[in-house]
Amino acid sequence: MKVNAHTLAQFLFQPPQMALTLSTSPATTKTVITHFPQNPKTLILEQCKTTRDLNQVHAHLIKTRFVQHPSVVEPLLESVTLLVSDATVEYAESIFCALEKPDSSAYNVMIRGYTKKGLPEKAILLFRQMIEHMVEPDEFTFPSILKACSRLNASREGEQIHTHVLKLQNGFGSKEFVENALVFLYASCGRVNLARQMFDEMSKRSAITWNSMFSGYVRGGYWQEVFGLFRKMVEMNVGFNEVTLISVLTACGRVGDLELGEWISEYVEVKGLMNNANLVTSLVDMYAKCGRVDIASGLFDKLCTKDVIAWSAMISGYSQANQCKEALSLFHEMQKTNVEPNEVTMVSVLSSCAVLGALETGKWVHSYIKKNNLKLTVTLGTALVDFYAKCGCVDNAIDVFRVMPSRNVWSWTVLIQGLANDGRGRRALEFYNLMLKEKVVPNDVTFIAVLCACSHAGLVHEGRGLFASMSRDFGIEPRIEHYGCVVDMLGRTGLIEEAYQFIKSMPIKPNAVIWRTLLASCKVHKHVEIGEESLKNAIRSEPAHSGDYILLSNLYASVGRSDDATSLRNEMKVLGIKKNPGCSYIELDGIIHELLAEDKWHEELDEIYRATEDMVERIKLAGYVPNIADARLDAEGREKEVSISHHSEKLAIAFGLIRTSPGAAIRVSKNLRICIDCHNATKVVSEVYDREIIIRDRNRFHHFKDGSCSCNDFW
Repeated sequence: MKVNAHTLAQFLFQPPQMALTLSTSPATTKTVITHFPQNPKTLILEQCKTTRDLNQVHAHLIKTRFVQHPSVVEPLLESVTLLVSDATVEYAESIFCALEKPDSSAYNVMIRGYTKKGLPEKAILLFRQMIEHMVEPDEFTFPSILKACSRLNASREGEQIHTHVLKLQNGFGSKEFVENALVFLYASCGRVNLARQMFDEMSKRSAITWNSMFSGYVRGGYWQEVFGLFRKMVEMNVGFNEVTLISVLTACGRVGDLELGEWISEYVEVKGLMNNANLVTSLVDMYAKCGRVDIASGLFDKLCTKDVIAWSAMISGYSQANQCKEALSLFHEMQKTNVEPNEVTMVSVLSSCAVLGALETGKWVHSYIKKNNLKLTVTLGTALVDFYAKCGCVDNAIDVFRVMPSRNVWSWTVLIQGLANDGRGRRALEFYNLMLKEKVVPNDVTFIAVLCACSHAGLVHEGRGLFASMSRDFGIEPRIEHYGCVVDMLGRTGLIEEAYQFIKSMPIKPNAVIWRTLLASCKVHKHVEIGEESLKNAIRSEPAHSGDYILLSNLYASVGRSDDATSLRNEMKVLGIKKNPGCSYIELDGIIHELLAEDKWHEELDEIYRATEDMVERIKLAGYVPNIADARLDAEGREKEVSISHHSEKLAIAFGLIRTSPGAAIRVSKNLRICIDCHNATKVVSEVYDREIIIRDRNRFHHFKDGSCSCNDFW
């Protein structure tokens, strides 16, 4: 039977009701299609499941010499580029290049195929070739090529194509799907003003158009514009869909608009949309970011299927709410489900590990990143640097920093702050100078980091110069935090009078933290008069803080004014001021243990207290003398010594001694500044037990080894 091109095209486009055989030889007859769909619009080639099936169709077209007929070859080309998953781009290119004069339809298929296969740059090059070969684009060309430009954020090329559309006198520019593609392009590339201008000028807008505009605003972080567009949508009675609500919920989470978020939540429930997993996940994310992790957790638990986005939203919510133990606990649950974490998950987990000092869990995350060849983006790399720095592993932080493919100002700032907290002030300044050499402009947070570095290292001259350069060289007006760093720097080095005069000359009103900082220095350098003045000013600035009274009380005691110390502590009792409870974290076998001062709740409490008593008795024999000035205020007699022996960091260290192998380092994170007694005790523990003990308190890191501390008793 003779078959012409028209007949074959009909076979390809409109499947008959029986199988199509491609060979008449009984010995070689091969059935390519064994089942046809009921929908007559479905191409017969859609039934080809593999490249092998396509090869048979292609071979038959070559054999019958129909391979140059566009109406016959284009369905094959479309199947290769868009339908059969194991077909390669190279195979599609071989078919396309064999065409003597490919028409616009063939070009369109290849442009779509390149974009789908993640090769948008090839799609743009092919479009240029199309124009050079004088093949006129049709109405289907422009949405495809504009989509490719969107994928590349190629707004310049997109503008050129837009100009080409306008030049054509065929009305393509007014076609809704071309206008939609242009709005999407400009919105995706951050040209939201241009996208909005086109959007406003459109005579007809579909839900896709509205959502493209929402997507652009969300990408660029234009949260108020998202709300404004949504209000307009509601006022115009335009029906919104789940995609719209997801964009608006994202904005609610970023700005903390719980009221609108709750309105959407009620709408979703009333409309019976709670079975939409993506929408519920967005609600989880919104509630978590608005601080309502309880509601977020309830919604999360009700999800039938939890993808990586849902897990990440909940883990991130716990992390941002400073419920870091819960974040890591949920991450461990996620690992059991075999859901692969993504970058958002990793960043949130590393952030929680950094807060808790969970070194082993964070190391596992780093190992996972390397093992799976995950791209070390600026965000992920900076999170790793921050994690290692906050766990006291600054050398590891530097190693990660150096292998990061790209770094921004936050990457540099995190490393500088890590070095500062570890007492490596001069090294921090070296990285600051290197940052300037690489033309990275510091921000206000960078200056907090470098001033902190100068403070901990006693680099007063360098600190003064940096403080002056903020406004002079970078136009950054100092905030209260910068003034606080200078006060700390001057006070630590004993320049108490200068620090006091610096506060008095500040152009902004000093807060309680500024006065508290000076009071701490007065206590170290035994400057009673300014210490008393500091306490008065601190109390005027905010309600009474137990730490302020204790600092001055200890100052009195250190200069022999024990009656004044006792009187001040009695005043605290009368005023009902209680000392903030100390809390320490230690990671053992991948589990984070939280221990409170004089803990009564830990499930292994008896064992911990026995270990602590043994430890204290042993270090007493080595010369440790308890400093009862750091005891609980209401403790009396023998109870004072018991009180300080049960400080949270001592309990954590003792627990670490019995749960880790001999010689292993012990790492503890603490919520408050380490007291003098615990500092002295830990120095002796490190020598007696031959252990390195790393404690991160509210101010800095302390590396205890061989009976001494890295801070040189200067903290």
